[in-house]
Amino acid sequence: MLVLGIETTCDETAAAVVERNTDGSARILSNVVLSQIEQHAAFGGVVPEIAARAHVEALDLIIDQAMREAGKSYDDLDGIAAAAGPGLIGGVIVGLTTAKAIALVKNKPLIAINHLEAHALTARLTDNTPFPYLLFLASGGHTQIVAVLGVGNYVRLGTTQDDAIGEAFDKTAKLLGLGYPGGPEVERQATRGDKERFALPRPMQHRKDADFSFSGLKTAVRLEAERIAPLSPQDVADMCASFQQAVVEVVHDRLRSGLRLFRARFGEPHALVAAGGVAANQAIRGALNRVAMETGTPLVAPPLNLCTDNGAMIAWAGIERLALGLTDAMDMAPRARWPLDASAAAEGARKRTAAYK
Repeated sequence: MLVLGIETTCDETAAAVVERNTDGSARILSNVVLSQIEQHAAFGGVVPEIAARAHVEALDLIIDQAMREAGKSYDDLDGIAAAAGPGLIGGVIVGLTTAKAIALVKNKPLIAINHLEAHALTARLTDNTPFPYLLFLASGGHTQIVAVLGVGNYVRLGTTQDDAIGEAFDKTAKLLGLGYPGGPEVERQATRGDKERFALPRPMQHRKDADFSFSGLKTAVRLEAERIAPLSPQDVADMCASFQQAVVEVVHDRLRSGLRLFRARFGEPHALVAAGGVAANQAIRGALNRVAMETGTPLVAPPLNLCTDNGAMIAWAGIERLALGLTDAMDMAPRARWPLDASAAAEGARKRTAAYK
């Protein structure tokens, strides 16, 4: 089975061709990713309009390169997969519309992929991880602990109540005057800082649920920075190290809670799986390793280039769904929001609405 995957949900324009062999193993024939970091750096974050235009300008060339590197023609493909959400709607429209055009012209099945599902299934692409497993999905827009029970079968055990973990890193970097993207800058500064210098809070720690909260931690960083302003380079490094250490301890604690909830409801997971761009942070990977060793749970952490947004994960999710006969009609609409666990998302919205009343 051979599928082209297209990813345009944020600030990477990506396309890949992935093949699944008869024994179930996968082979990535091409995986082309064009980053838009330079276009957005001056604004300190992703500008949706700029991202959408960049996708329009680059996507056809990226797809052509992916097909050439794979050494395949469109006639060889068994399906066309594209991320249909969640994400910046302009970019999602570009990718999904392009996929529809190719599928229509070449008479191939269209598979509309939930971007989060693609992250959730990456461990099966790289390690053939069997269901069920526990997923820690951490990125700029999402922080979730999810029970992955099968293709299309996900139970959210924990989520952030405010900022996503990557968003908290980026906002901390901006507060401290660091460059964009902020996450890698905070991680780099932390390597030369004193993680014990600032007594920052560990939000949600020791709770029985598996939820996260980072807004209070972000506020604590701001208050400490204002207290000692102006900041020296060493102050910034110490602040980054202290912030990162707080995040690491929260992740460790929340994952242990997530594993307890998983075992109580579904039995023993086959693995603890890391996905999303924040999983590239080495300190957070250390926390994942510690949880895995302490609980006797195998850790599956895909290569860094497959943790961040890419077309290979979209193509693989397309293969998984196509193998089950799950395809989509040409009237499939792009989605800015598309939760993995719709029932959990609806319940969370209900609780937030009730809290405001």
